[in-house]
Amino acid sequence: MSDHHFYEPKDGHAGIPGLRHDPLNAIIAPRPIGWISTLAEDGTRNLAPYSFFNLFNYRPPIIGFSSMGWKDSAANITATGEFVWNLVTRDLGDAMNASAATVGPEVDEFDLATLATAPARLVKPPRVASSPVAFECRHTQTLRLTTKEGDALDQWMILGEVIGIHIAPNLIADGAYQTAAAHPILRGGGPSDYFEIGEDALFKMRRPG
Repeated sequence: MSDHHFYEPKDGHAGIPGLRHDPLNAIIAPRPIGWISTLAEDGTRNLAPYSFFNLFNYRPPIIGFSSMGWKDSAANITATGEFVWNLVTRDLGDAMNASAATVGPEVDEFDLATLATAPARLVKPPRVASSPVAFECRHTQTLRLTTKEGDALDQWMILGEVIGIHIAPNLIADGAYQTAAAHPILRGGGPSDYFEIGEDALFKMRRPG
């Protein structure tokens, strides 16, 4: 007999003794942050972080994020076909958090978070100037998520091909990108948990064969 707690998500987690908060986000964690910059059709700048984000293909590189609700990022990317992903580092954590505020589409989150912009090379949305890594992307697909019964959810997965990559030179050593050198942060569980990647967390393991 298993000594594990068990529950069915459709019934909620309240049946687990002492578990007041949904554990899902804390279990699937830490997660990379999709800090996405876009432009509306009228040129209004938008910047928003998404914790459902990852890389899905090497060649060509495809990244994507999932939006809970049809938010400004999804609308802007659908309209213009372009976006930029910006790496969130520890020193940019407060600015990233500020850009997560629930505001109207007319609000420029770069101004809200007091962030300078830098131009992209191949797309129109700007980069976060102080971010050491940025991916310029062209939209490839939008997938509306469904339940197992096929019912449509108000959850939208936006995918894009990376067509340009910016990397600060200090993050490259011995011909390789140094992940921990950027001090990236990742989303954990609950309302406020984040993790920073540091050298002390590194271990190496090669795949067999």
